[in-house]
Amino acid sequence: MKKQLSIGFMLFAMFFGAGNLIFPPKLGLESGHFFWPVMTGFVLTGVGLPLLGVIVGAIDKRGYEGALNEISPIYSILLLSTIYIVIGPLFSIPRTGTTAYELTVGSAIKNPGAVSLALFSLIYFAVVTYISLNPNKLVDRIGSLLTPILLIIITAIVIRGFFILGHAPQTAGNKEMFPTLPASFSNGLSEGYLTMDALAAITFSILIINAIKLSGVFDKKKLFKSVAIAAVSAGALLALVYISLAFIGNHVNLSTAEMADITKNDKNLGVYLLSHISQLGYGRFGAILLGLAVTIACLTTAIGLIVAVSTYFHSVVPKVPYKTFVYGFSFISFVLSNLGLNQVISMSVPVLSLIYPIAITTMLLILLASIIPMKPIVQRITVICMVIFSIIDMMHRNDLLSISGFEKLPFYSISLEWLPIALFVIIISYLISLMTRQVPIKYQND
Repeated sequence: MKKQLSIGFMLFAMFFGAGNLIFPPKLGLESGHFFWPVMTGFVLTGVGLPLLGVIVGAIDKRGYEGALNEISPIYSILLLSTIYIVIGPLFSIPRTGTTAYELTVGSAIKNPGAVSLALFSLIYFAVVTYISLNPNKLVDRIGSLLTPILLIIITAIVIRGFFILGHAPQTAGNKEMFPTLPASFSNGLSEGYLTMDALAAITFSILIINAIKLSGVFDKKKLFKSVAIAAVSAGALLALVYISLAFIGNHVNLSTAEMADITKNDKNLGVYLLSHISQLGYGRFGAILLGLAVTIACLTTAIGLIVAVSTYFHSVVPKVPYKTFVYGFSFISFVLSNLGLNQVISMSVPVLSLIYPIAITTMLLILLASIIPMKPIVQRITVICMVIFSIIDMMHRNDLLSISGFEKLPFYSISLEWLPIALFVIIISYLISLMTRQVPIKYQND
């Protein structure tokens, strides 16, 4: 149990990175009296989906790669490669670097700019690269050492915030942003998406499985149980920290002038709130405390992602050394991190809206196939339909394609219009499969 909790701490630390720090306080401020609907949506996608993703990854002993091979080896490579690139060097890893910069050096100097960002990110990614070169020590370095330090710092900031902030939530401007309860819930769901943790779960799951195997657990039932315990413990910690940070943000009272300054200077609201809360509670020491927490949180996520992405692509192209991938992905992340935090976040939105429905539907298909007899044709038809639908949906939401009546689809207002479509296609394709002679899918567990 002790080893499982340590691995759970490691998983929490890898999940709790850039977006996990800056999104909850921002959501808390904007939610007003709709705090709980917003946070319910955020926890569903920001905690529930990652939790499901890690557990589903343990259904097949080969992880997602083996489970996806049952659909199609080509689909396995295409989906995993896309997810690893998106969640790794394209968006999430660069975001950890820019967030760490914004909350440390960027908030400490008078005129932050491209030069200071470049110097900081150079040092930051040098540390990430160094630790990522020896992944076998990941549990000891992250789970046993860095995570407890991170939790202590976050707890200190949150507890102090509970005592010094008022008991009434900040409501200025919230009616304009969240006019109804469904809109609030929808915004929480969308912000949970932007943490990218549901996709990160797919990349992290193999690291968790390998870490548990290194502890001597190989029996399929014990392995699955150990993965579930680690995932649930990490999920519980994530939910607690998210809600606590959002609650503090919900009770911060920013003036109209402060909000105007944030907008005028293109400051990230979540970053500003974290700095404001820390300095309000601990003064100058608060800035140092926050900087340490941010650095640890972002480093652990970046290291976990670099290791996961490099491990996967080394398995696909074994002739290229693991260390070469580490150096290559770290360099790409370094370059993209210099675009700035808001730019990195805005670039990720349309890409995530395309990938999420496909990835989550695939998780659902693997889970269902492990419970009820399911032939490969069910998964294949569903995946093809969801790829087509997701492309059309993404283009419509980003004004690249206009489809009359598309907004009338069920759950469109909460960004889940793909879910009833996926369930409908699964049912139809399952009925079709009854007329075929395919052998039901059996995942490898022995």
